[in-house]
Amino acid sequence: MADRILVLDAGTTSTRAMVFAPDGTLEGVAQQEITQHYPEPGWVEHDASEIWDKTLACACEVVGGDAGRIAAIGITNQRETVIAWDKTTGEPLARAIVWQDRRTADFCAGLKDYGYEETVQKRTGLLLDPYFSGTKMRWMLDHCDAVREAEQAGTLAFGTVESWLVYKLSDGTHVTDASNASRTLLLALDGEQFDEGLCEIIGVPRATLPDVVDTHGRIAVARPDCFGREIPICGLVGDQQSATIGQGCLSFGETKATYGTGAFVLTNKGQEIPRSANRLLGTVLYQEKGVRTYAIEGACFVAGSLVQYLRDQLGLIGNAAETEALARSIPDSGEVVIVPALAGLGAPHWRPDARGVISGLSFASGKAQLARAALEAMAHQTHDLASAFAADGAPWSRLRIDGGMSANNWMAQDLADILDIEVERPDFVETTALGAAILASVGAGIHPSLAAAAQAMRGSSTCFVAKMDEDVRRDRLARYARALSAA
Repeated sequence: MADRILVLDAGTTSTRAMVFAPDGTLEGVAQQEITQHYPEPGWVEHDASEIWDKTLACACEVVGGDAGRIAAIGITNQRETVIAWDKTTGEPLARAIVWQDRRTADFCAGLKDYGYEETVQKRTGLLLDPYFSGTKMRWMLDHCDAVREAEQAGTLAFGTVESWLVYKLSDGTHVTDASNASRTLLLALDGEQFDEGLCEIIGVPRATLPDVVDTHGRIAVARPDCFGREIPICGLVGDQQSATIGQGCLSFGETKATYGTGAFVLTNKGQEIPRSANRLLGTVLYQEKGVRTYAIEGACFVAGSLVQYLRDQLGLIGNAAETEALARSIPDSGEVVIVPALAGLGAPHWRPDARGVISGLSFASGKAQLARAALEAMAHQTHDLASAFAADGAPWSRLRIDGGMSANNWMAQDLADILDIEVERPDFVETTALGAAILASVGAGIHPSLAAAAQAMRGSSTCFVAKMDEDVRRDRLARYARALSAA
């Protein structure tokens, strides 16, 4: 009987394929790294063909010769990354512009000067920032001859990564799910499809965009030449919404934080459209039979990528796991503070012009102090978000964490200490993939509801409680605030 879920997890630094059983057991995984291209300061690009080729290769590896056991495919993805391709050839027209990319900062500033931000925020829940997809599409139209020529010929397709993968897996189905669509600046939170008025503001032709569909259900069908038989695609969801579902945050007020390349916090707001007065984001969490559940979100652009920077650019560590031992080897950071604004500052500051800061250096500062300060920066950024959520009437009583960095026990405890709340970490921290599996399992009819699927597929967890003295917490936060002002 076909009852397994194949999840394609198309992330920023790697793409993976994973097979889940109906009880949430992970039965197989294959992973390949994605090449990062940095052609200019503040620019980040991917090769869309590489994303497709490596995702398909991982999927074929993990499925093996037994596609008959796969009931459905679920896809989760880096959200705001934009791909442009030709509908007739199915080939990309330019490199993908990654969510971290800041090249449209001046364009966003110009839209703010024209007074569009209030309208855009009210309708989309988002701010005018280079982070989001729509301005990346406009940049491609303005600067890429092949993209512009395809638009003039009527063959241009824009999409985020899940849209691209569905197009390539199927016979040219051009769709996006509501969670990813809500990250474009082009979808009103209460609108069924992309909005003509918002498309006009940003300058993106509506005809180039995909149809907006539910996050789960029978969405498309993978061609038989991909895996040896047709397999329905029954789940599509942006990575942070997927992690929220994978954490079981299905009730109003439940909150999760994912620490991967960036750090993202989402609080379930039910069917209430989120309105933030503190520069947080409103977003679609999931959509079922046309009915949306929303979330309020805070996004920090740099989390695990800071540790990667210490490893790859500075050569201070050999691997990410070393940071925990280094942090434990000293009693404190020696007043070293890192503000990780390597790609600007996200919520609640939204300063694309900000740059990273390392303060408090002395001759006593070594790699242990820098590694510990890098981990401490995760709690400091999260505390900024916690203050904004509380000001918006959504205070946290507990925080569920996941993502690769959350496996670091020292960092998990530091989060509890600085936030002064209980922090809960599932024993299976790859909840982004699990969320896509939960959605696809419901979409395929394996489980009757999201609540039932989450109950069946989520495992046990570990809790961390605050132990830090208040004066230590206060001094840490004060040092970070001073360093932040310099960023």
